[in-house]
Amino acid sequence: MTSGNGSKPQGGARRDGEPQERIGVYVCHCGTNIAGTVDVQEVAEWAATRLKHRGVVIGRDYKFMCSSLGQELIEKDIRELGLTRVVVAACSPHLHEKTFRTACARAGLNPFLMEMVSIREQVSWVHTDKVAATAKAKAVISGGVERVLHHAPLEPMYVPIHPATMVVGGGIAGIQAALEIADSGSPVYLVEREPSIGGHMAQFDKTFPTLDCSACILTPKMVSVGSHPNITLMTWSEVEKVDGYVGNFTVSVRQKARKVNTDLCTGCGICQEKCPKKVIDDVFEAGLGYRKAIYTPFPQAVPKFPVMDVENCTYYQKGTCKACEKFCPTEAIDFDQQDEVISVQVGNIILATGYDLFDARRVSNYGYGRLANVFTSLEMERLMNAAGPTNGQIVLRDGKTVPKSVGIIHCVGSRDRNFNNYCSVICCMQSLKFAHIVGERTGATVYNFYIDIRAGFKDYDEFYQRVIEEGTLFVRGKVAEVTGEPRIPAEQGKLIIQVEDTLAARQRRIPVDMVILSAGLEPRKDSKETAKLFGISCSANGWYIEKHPKLDPVATMTEGIYIAGCAQGPKDIPASVAQGAAAAARVMGRIQQKEMALEPIRASVIEEKCSGCRICNGLCPYNAISFHEDRMVTEINPALCQGCGTCVAACPAGAIAGTGFSNEQILSQIEGLLLLNLTEQEPVAA
Repeated sequence: MTSGNGSKPQGGARRDGEPQERIGVYVCHCGTNIAGTVDVQEVAEWAATRLKHRGVVIGRDYKFMCSSLGQELIEKDIRELGLTRVVVAACSPHLHEKTFRTACARAGLNPFLMEMVSIREQVSWVHTDKVAATAKAKAVISGGVERVLHHAPLEPMYVPIHPATMVVGGGIAGIQAALEIADSGSPVYLVEREPSIGGHMAQFDKTFPTLDCSACILTPKMVSVGSHPNITLMTWSEVEKVDGYVGNFTVSVRQKARKVNTDLCTGCGICQEKCPKKVIDDVFEAGLGYRKAIYTPFPQAVPKFPVMDVENCTYYQKGTCKACEKFCPTEAIDFDQQDEVISVQVGNIILATGYDLFDARRVSNYGYGRLANVFTSLEMERLMNAAGPTNGQIVLRDGKTVPKSVGIIHCVGSRDRNFNNYCSVICCMQSLKFAHIVGERTGATVYNFYIDIRAGFKDYDEFYQRVIEEGTLFVRGKVAEVTGEPRIPAEQGKLIIQVEDTLAARQRRIPVDMVILSAGLEPRKDSKETAKLFGISCSANGWYIEKHPKLDPVATMTEGIYIAGCAQGPKDIPASVAQGAAAAARVMGRIQQKEMALEPIRASVIEEKCSGCRICNGLCPYNAISFHEDRMVTEINPALCQGCGTCVAACPAGAIAGTGFSNEQILSQIEGLLLLNLTEQEPVAA
């Protein structure tokens, strides 16, 4: 467990007149995660003996270095052996760097004089040869020792936290986050691009697995948001610009002109009633119903004020009509109203921008858009809804024929290498819900065509068993085609589903009256532009990237920007609500602290060297770089900078220095990795 001289030996000799330092090296077993592939005891002994001339005075290995006992071991050595530097060889710094920095601070050592090297992710988990892995671990630790010699004591920066928060997206996740923060007494700006909050959930009929009425459980929350004294509701609005940093964001929001004066409007609905222009509602009613040119999306909309569809309004097309203005009892119609850009100051931002539904037309072999009675899952939600275009009657496109047989196809656009590899999470349970409701209301024979049934959360499997008991027929296999071309008289006038039944090991052709495509979830079409606007990143699929998928799923790599709901990835309503509340909890913690410590690993400009070339200006992913025209020099805002090093690498004049990543630190670490710091050279295993 321990190697090296336990008393207070002289510090290691340093080359080129460098000051002497006293370094402790600590190697973690991580159970068998590291020790199963790396001989950790040999590595600790090697560090204490072979790197003694570089200042290493103690080398230890311990089963779980991150445990309280492991941390106490480091603290004790710092106090008793007078350590001035610490190297911990364990897992990724993303997991426990803060843990070991805190341990050093408790012992009186500046936390930034600790270097953590990964011998789990970068060694034991990627190697099977124990000899080679052990040799590589030695090299990695050697690099860490050389690097830590050039560390300098640093102090965190503190920034005040503005108490207001902006939530972008008025779906169920955004609503939950806004209410949680507002209920704690802090002001919230809730920004939604549609005329009403509610999101996709407002379009649904019932929610699985309890079959609660979606509107019944959503509407009270919507009303609470609309009437909450701490929430400023900004619907029909979009964020245009974000400046500043954690605790001090300045956000510019474009509030689109409703053409209705909300101070005068009572929401009586007379303008909608009198408007003569009907328009197909492609948004809320998914193209199945109509709305007027001045409209509220649905009866329970919050706020209650209508908006005018300028593109379809007769007045804007021909200069005539103005029926809405003539009949409005409060004279609230304002045809001259213009967009307004509002600037607000907030300390934190929560992105809950939701998802887009996969366009089923892309799977051309399923016939959506070509075969009349092929419906998407969203169209089905509107058909089933009592407030929908058919008042809840499940009928074919002709508006009157009740289907006698229905096929529901799972995973449309999901788990498909041609479109999206990922599972959309909600499709299986949504399809089971459709099977139950269709069977209950029409008595039709219902087929579910599935790849796998994924019913993994609370009460989900019980609902699956219930649907089986109700007589729904399940066919395991990916549907090849939906066609209207009959081969036998029994298929005449039907939609035929061609599928390989993998359990029966045969091809089947199943005629039905209606096909429902359970379409997957996709990131919003503008997710990458939105991510860039807020200074965060998207995955290859387009979902916003969290700080850590398990340990920090609501934070992002940009301090002060949080994510919730389906903006982070596909999830159902309970998970979206939970994540919205979690993001709110993180924000409330920041607000209560009133100030936040920022890690001092930042870039800075050496003004004497800056030539004003501006190469770095457009490269910063966090928008931390500005240029001063009067002095012709670049400046980096340390509160915005995340220390990624992009600008440091790009600067041709070497005028940008990266704290914690100086040339001396990087080159010394490379020297150590190559074992050039040893008095006698050792071969590094391939």
